[in-house]
Amino acid sequence: MIRLSTDKGAIAVDSSVYTNIAGVAASNCFGVKGMAVRSMTDGLVHLLRREAMRKGVRVTFHDDKSISIDLHIVIDNGVNICAVGNAIIDEVRYVVTKSTGAEVKAVNVFVDSMTVD
Repeated sequence: MIRLSTDKGAIAVDSSVYTNIAGVAASNCFGVKGMAVRSMTDGLVHLLRREAMRKGVRVTFHDDKSISIDLHIVIDNGVNICAVGNAIIDEVRYVVTKSTGAEVKAVNVFVDSMTVD
């Protein structure tokens, strides 16, 4: 959680806000099928529904009030993985900074699976 103090009061932004914003921003990028999570029971990667996408996002808070974001995604077959990854990094960094004002130190994209049509 990041706490910001102003002369008018304090603002606390919970980690779930960052995970939701980052998950939606990443899911809206071209070539992204959705967020992913690896099952602990069978070790398989599962595509998450919209309401559970925060499970595919991890936010780390740093002492300098910046954040790092890890995204686990499933991509569409036939897309350029490097181009999709770069687009996700740019979009997530922009949207999170614009929405919350937090400095995003790093966005790490992990492609866990690719859909086969």
